[in-house]
Amino acid sequence: MNSLYQSTIQSLPLLGRGKVRDNYAVGDDKILIVTTDRLSAFDVVMNEPIPGKGKVLNQMSNFWFQKLGDIVPNHLTGIAPESVVQAGEVEQVRGRAVVAKRLKPILVEAVVRGYIIGSGWKDYQTTGSICGIALPKGLRQADKLATPIFTPAAKAEMGEHDENISFADMENRIGKELAGKIREVSIKLYQTAADYAATRGIIIADTKFEFGLDENGVLHLMDEVLTADSSRFWPADSYAPGMSPPSFDKQFVRDYLETLTDWNKTAPAPALPADVIEKTGAKYREALQRLTGETLRD
Repeated sequence: MNSLYQSTIQSLPLLGRGKVRDNYAVGDDKILIVTTDRLSAFDVVMNEPIPGKGKVLNQMSNFWFQKLGDIVPNHLTGIAPESVVQAGEVEQVRGRAVVAKRLKPILVEAVVRGYIIGSGWKDYQTTGSICGIALPKGLRQADKLATPIFTPAAKAEMGEHDENISFADMENRIGKELAGKIREVSIKLYQTAADYAATRGIIIADTKFEFGLDENGVLHLMDEVLTADSSRFWPADSYAPGMSPPSFDKQFVRDYLETLTDWNKTAPAPALPADVIEKTGAKYREALQRLTGETLRD
């Protein structure tokens, strides 16, 4: 399978590159978002691509944007990415890009947790709460929460860790009305997606959404949604509380990196073995097939 580590589109102005996505201007009001095969772990971008990963993320996001479109508007325009680049650049965008509305991003990640895991589990062990939300005593790792909770995070610069913040802090940053709207919409998006995923034998443990505002101040869902990069997907048939369940994401990469005694989780990244790359790609493709019923369109 062909891979794309970094796009090299010359026909459009480059706006910037994130950990995974390259963004180009399409006129003054739209953006071409190219999802590459880059992978970041512990907020460090690995040197090797995961072949096909970007296409999986793009196809999965588009699936969810369509399924959740009645809850909140999203950034999609419906314009074919192939139509905004030159002929020689079409292969760089086919299956892995979208033409999106150019929105004003809200610099707070909207994190929803249905289960206690990851940084939330670490916070709970220390304080008994997550982002200022007090939780019952005696919860185990990976326990399901009584109701999903909204735990925002402040977006960090490239290579830095996002910072969990309280809802009050979010209100101070972006305003009470907008913060309340994002919390309400995020929980509804999560619950709708989690209910659907359950019918496919998948638990969505947690996820993060990103939002932006259009020129009229209308809230839009943007970037990516409910992918294996932005969510924890667990197979329901092997879930058990008290341990970290297997997941459909970067698990093989993280597990491998945790074995390295000479890497301090900062750039530059160590090399990834071929079997770790292959197994990680297979997990992404399996997540797509199990959740959406679709195979990767190449």
